Amino acid sequence: MPESGQKTTQGNISEAVSGVTGTPGGPAAPVGPVAPGVAAARRAGLLVTLVLGGLTALPPLSMDMYLPALPEVTGALRAPAATIQLTLTACLAGMALGQLVVGPMSDKWGRRRPLLAGMVVYVLATAACALAPTAETLIGFRLLQGLAGAAGIVIARAVVRDLYDGVEMARFFSTLMLISGVAPIVAPLIGGQILRVTDWRGVFHVLTGVGVLLTLVVWRFLAETLPPERRHEGGVGQALRTMRGLLADRVFTGYTLTGGLAFAVLFAYISASPFVVQEIYGASPQTFSLLFGLNSIGLVAVGQINGKLLVGRVSLDKVLGWGLAVILLAAIALLLMTGGVFGKVGLAPVAAGLFVLMSAMGLAMPNTNAQALMRTPHAAGSASALLGTTSFLVGAVASPLVGIAGEHTAVPMAVVQLTCAVLALACFLGLCRPWQNAPRAEGAGTGAGKAPDPAA
Repeated sequence: MPESGQKTTQGNISEAVSGVTGTPGGPAAPVGPVAPGVAAARRAGLLVTLVLGGLTALPPLSMDMYLPALPEVTGALRAPAATIQLTLTACLAGMALGQLVVGPMSDKWGRRRPLLAGMVVYVLATAACALAPTAETLIGFRLLQGLAGAAGIVIARAVVRDLYDGVEMARFFSTLMLISGVAPIVAPLIGGQILRVTDWRGVFHVLTGVGVLLTLVVWRFLAETLPPERRHEGGVGQALRTMRGLLADRVFTGYTLTGGLAFAVLFAYISASPFVVQEIYGASPQTFSLLFGLNSIGLVAVGQINGKLLVGRVSLDKVLGWGLAVILLAAIALLLMTGGVFGKVGLAPVAAGLFVLMSAMGLAMPNTNAQALMRTPHAAGSASALLGTTSFLVGAVASPLVGIAGEHTAVPMAVVQLTCAVLALACFLGLCRPWQNAPRAEGAGTGAGKAPDPAA
């Protein structure tokens, strides 16, 4: 980005932070006439929203466009299904570990430089995936792809924390879910159509092109949102001490674990559904893509209900509790159906259960992120790294477990989902203790409260 243009955009963003959302942890600015500078900042903010949406869409693109090809990859590389599912696990593990590095780096050096470096490596790793000759090589390249792709995930959340606080942050996460939610809707559809004209390697060729385009967009349009005076000067030791301090906050840790376990429920579905829908129920890759897209529409729609109707009217903890309860009930229903309690069940009831489960994620995921990050305005990058690392590590553990009994039963998927749903609800109630945070949540809901005391 040209220096003068970057400075202008940075000035607009800074003005948006002080004049629109209020300083992090401080009072919101009063509503009044919109000055020309603030109007320009809001236009820049819309552009930032689109860029951040693209960054948060990259992980579902990397995962979901590849899903319809999993059975084909199993045959092409002559590897069992459990081994091919490790290509998903490796990408998730890379995204988890990469965030631990990139998050503190972004607190020290700003958001732009680590993000651009990660995007370049992502493009190279994705191109290498298309050339992988064996399953083991593909697993290695997917690990590198995940390590590099972590930059977009962690820095996107950190940028949101730089610019927003309180209810506005929760609403912004719901907006990001709308934008990034297009990716899981269209990605399997695109993947299914790609498989009509080429093999699974063509999927990675398309992802390489997407990575190149997004890298150019980030370089051109995303300005720095972390000013030098708010950066951390310490090295690895300081980063570790910061993370240890964050984890010492019981409530932050509770939201982090709750979000990670909810993500594991989601990823158990992502990892197992290609085999469940196509191998067990005999659906085509295109039918699987349509069902996956429908479930993603449910997630996005409920996320928008959360952001537009519930946030600001109902406490974030209460909405989060509703989401976790629905996820738990859907997981119980799926276990009963796949376990044969109701006899032989067709695809339609199972698909309906998965739709309810996925839709409820629209209540759980944005609110866990918002509640955790509201407690950490002083270390948004490190906090974002811990949130993402926990989610992807737990998801990486859940991924191979869903295929432990082979390709011809969906019971392991349902068992993993139910176990993670129970643990998520237990962490929410046992660590977050939402009934103790009710007055504080109401203050955050108005945007008027300071960041909670980590010692609470």
